[in-house]
Amino acid sequence: MPKSLQDTTILHNGVKMPWFGLGVFKVKEGSEVIDAVKAALKHGYKSIDTAAIYQNEEGVGQAIKESGIPREELFITSKLWNSEHGYDSAFKAFDTSLNKLGLDYLDLYLIHWPGQNKTYKETWKALEKLYKDGRVRAIGVSNFHTHHLQDLMSEADIKPMVNQVEYHPHLAQKELHDFCQKEGIQLEAWSPLKQGQLLSDSTITKIAEKYQKSPAQVILRWDLQNKVVTIPKSIKEKRIIENANIFDFELSEEDMEQINGLNKNERVGSNPDVMNVGF
Repeated sequence: MPKSLQDTTILHNGVKMPWFGLGVFKVKEGSEVIDAVKAALKHGYKSIDTAAIYQNEEGVGQAIKESGIPREELFITSKLWNSEHGYDSAFKAFDTSLNKLGLDYLDLYLIHWPGQNKTYKETWKALEKLYKDGRVRAIGVSNFHTHHLQDLMSEADIKPMVNQVEYHPHLAQKELHDFCQKEGIQLEAWSPLKQGQLLSDSTITKIAEKYQKSPAQVILRWDLQNKVVTIPKSIKEKRIIENANIFDFELSEEDMEQINGLNKNERVGSNPDVMNVGF
């Protein structure tokens, strides 16, 4: 079980990935994203998750540069957007992201959404080449259901190392979680707080009072105890610090089960089976 913000899970290729990081979805390019990333890095975060569609990769890169932290101590993720699927397009998309970030390599590169036309198989071949060429330390997918993973793996040379999905107490995705654990694919949570909707849930607030923690801290701790990497987003330094203050307590089995019981299979984002924007 992770004991500190710097603790890592080991992906199936041996790469160490921090259990906890900062997500920058909907964080504005410029000073907003620069200040948020610099605050996170200052307070011990090592993992930053961005994407081409977030349009803030340049700011993330500037914050990394200004932080003065050695590149090899950080874990930087970006994602390929839907309009860039295909073998040749994927290489161009990767180069664009890398140039905007001002980096020589990525730690993790993900296919952002599967889409419905299965071009993700061609895209994956490009990611495999990027990985084999040493331009990215790990490759994976985002928003893939079990059937997408099975389809991709049926022709892949390399199994995805990570699957980043919407994951929170109202969307526990148990079948997918079990499948990923069985296959050695690390599950990672986006929108772990359900865009703030879970912070007033009575079960969670009651558990939070018991541990003298915030509802957000309880949910993020639940992620880690379920062996799910988590990347909550915030632009406020105080909240960035608070979100990461989850390594000094452990939820009991009873409390974990209570939170598990909140599942409704309810999303705030799109269902990957119908999401087709940009394809």
